[in-house]
Amino acid sequence: MGRPRLTLLCGVVCAATAFSTPALAADPADSVAPPGTAASQLATTTRTGPNWAATQIATVVQAGLMGPDVPSFRPDDALTRGELHAAIVALGKPHRVPTDPSRVVTMRELDAQLVAAAGLLPSARQIRLTAQSAGLTPTDMLGTETVARLLGLRTNHPVGQEDLERSPKQPASRAEAAYSLAKLSLIDPTRVDAVRQVVSAFSVPALGEWQRLVLSRALRFVGYPYVFAGMSEKQQLIWSTGAPNNQLAVPGGFDCSGFVWRVFKLQPFDGAPSLADVLKGRTTYAMSGEVSRAQRIAPDALQPADVLFFGTRGAQSKPTEIGHSGIYVGNGWFVHSSSGGVTLQPLQGWYADELAWGRRPLAEAGLTA
Repeated sequence: MGRPRLTLLCGVVCAATAFSTPALAADPADSVAPPGTAASQLATTTRTGPNWAATQIATVVQAGLMGPDVPSFRPDDALTRGELHAAIVALGKPHRVPTDPSRVVTMRELDAQLVAAAGLLPSARQIRLTAQSAGLTPTDMLGTETVARLLGLRTNHPVGQEDLERSPKQPASRAEAAYSLAKLSLIDPTRVDAVRQVVSAFSVPALGEWQRLVLSRALRFVGYPYVFAGMSEKQQLIWSTGAPNNQLAVPGGFDCSGFVWRVFKLQPFDGAPSLADVLKGRTTYAMSGEVSRAQRIAPDALQPADVLFFGTRGAQSKPTEIGHSGIYVGNGWFVHSSSGGVTLQPLQGWYADELAWGRRPLAEAGLTA
């Protein structure tokens, strides 16, 4: 099956339906090069017209969070710790003066600092510790990256501009900072409270060995961006019209089915080589249609590590109507890649309404009943 077909069906729908739950509207920095060096430069594509974050840039400039003005904003430059500190203080939030204000801020650090500014660092810590207590092996950024997405601080760049996407350890551009700061400055306090409340209910059930291994791998990718046609955490080539040989180099990231594909298919699990053979097709509709009706898992019978499928008519959807997928974590939460990137998400709102059925790759591989 050609790449254009599979990415269109997953990518467009996944990006359009992220974080539609009505109630939901610091990690240490990685070692990066200082601004101005070759290693710190952000890859850009020559474009005409306003910057993608023009509205948010105008917002933060007018609010005195970043500056000095719109014409000289430098949106593609890497954000420094000094600039982030000044912006958070201008928001009226306490923030420690950085020891090296010229040091570049990574995406994971930007998210962590803004989650802390929102007063949700305890909630982020709870997510990480809960996953750890369940025997999973979460990264330090699991909680902050999840909360940042529940707050709506991340966005998906449109098809053709995937080069703008940033992996967690990459430098944050000033445009990315402007987008997140504008969102945070305008956020309703009730949304912050809603995030705090929903995270307080996060829990993980007792896991079997294979469920634990699958979910540990899946949670390792939380924080990576949504990338149209993406299925790797590393820089990758994706199909793109107009690019040389129809191939475009983009950062690491995933679309919805690409994330499921990466977890189950692209890296065999030690002791269970047959698990990588379970999924055959790369698209959401292919994956959902590879099991018979009798093998479909009803929403009330889901178990951790089941693959979830979402369709336009919920449980009445046909495989050709399946447009989104994810992996069930348990107790009403799942992990998936949508417009904000890879994250944990409660099964609420659109996700509860459009959930069609699940599939149990572990059982298909003979690893569980």
